[in-house]
Amino acid sequence: MLPNRFEKKISKRFAIPAILVAFLFFALIIPGISSAKVTGPCVNCHTMHNSQGGTEMATYGADGKPWKTDTVQPVLLRSTCLGCHGMGTGNNIENIGGSEIPQVYHTNGTDLAGGNFKYIDVDDNRGHNVNADLENIEGTLELAPGHTHGVGGSPTPAEFTCAGTGGCHGWRQHGSGISGIAAIKGAHHQNTDGQCDGTTTAKSYRFLLGVKGFENMGANKYQNLNATNHNEYFGTTSPTEYGCTNCHDTSGPMDMHILPLNNTISGFCATCHSTFHVLSGIGGSTSGPFTRHPTDIVLPSSGEYAAYTTYSVEAPVGRTTVPDSISNIVTPGTDVVTCLSCHKAHASNYPDLLRWDYTTMNAGGGGSGGCFTCHTQKND
Repeated sequence: MLPNRFEKKISKRFAIPAILVAFLFFALIIPGISSAKVTGPCVNCHTMHNSQGGTEMATYGADGKPWKTDTVQPVLLRSTCLGCHGMGTGNNIENIGGSEIPQVYHTNGTDLAGGNFKYIDVDDNRGHNVNADLENIEGTLELAPGHTHGVGGSPTPAEFTCAGTGGCHGWRQHGSGISGIAAIKGAHHQNTDGQCDGTTTAKSYRFLLGVKGFENMGANKYQNLNATNHNEYFGTTSPTEYGCTNCHDTSGPMDMHILPLNNTISGFCATCHSTFHVLSGIGGSTSGPFTRHPTDIVLPSSGEYAAYTTYSVEAPVGRTTVPDSISNIVTPGTDVVTCLSCHKAHASNYPDLLRWDYTTMNAGGGGSGGCFTCHTQKND
């Protein structure tokens, strides 16, 4: 299960005035139409002194929520992460002035690959409860399920943010106090298209520092649309036990920042949910019987698993080498199971961020999809 920790709920009020839209012609995008790098006049995103003509430049919601007009933003910005990517409109992508801005909070019926935070308005257990306005406290969880320790080493609840300390994107260093857009400073200007090697935030998969992968570059590039149009995830053939030095780089430019083991997406999730992912946590072996559903292990090439050969966006697999293009082929015995084989990253329409309704998976019921994508004989 992906992180669901120290959470506070995104406000249900994401109304953004037209003036903000006008100012965001070339806002923080991941990536742009022809290039991942942000383009356009600097003034569209930045303000030197947060003042122009006696008026504060930070432009937020008409009712002052969840962003307040008197809040000066880091990195000289005129908005927050959600101010650009969580407008709450009926569009899953805001196409403004020729730039595409993917939305993580919207009312469109089609979600992007990472999911839609809108679902946590229905129930906290459907997604990461990213703290946007400090008003709605997560009612069930105080710590990430399967956690080794809390954010900052503290057992008390903490704010879960988009980026930085207590978040997912950009530089993550416990106790640094760096959060939000400051944690991904410069990444929008240097972001790469397609293949991501994880060496910097800009070159990491979806700004998840250290994670390798391939970001879809085709039509509907922000979606996992079908077998030939989707993201490619990076995985490995065996999970590893976690210790302090497995998560924290203790030398070089990333000193003590939290990094994913083996540069995989499952290794990234395990920095918060380590018990669910370490070898001892799944049963001490890469072969069954397992005590927890394994990730970062090879999809077996025998039995029912051998029948999963065409890529399914309902249960995507990971690759053991970072691909440079999209493939519609699944190779049992080579490709691997990852956290994202079952879960979405932001939120989904089902409990626990699952990609499908687990309660409808009936063994012997003749159904398809979901669990039966890999377990092809369990529905017979």
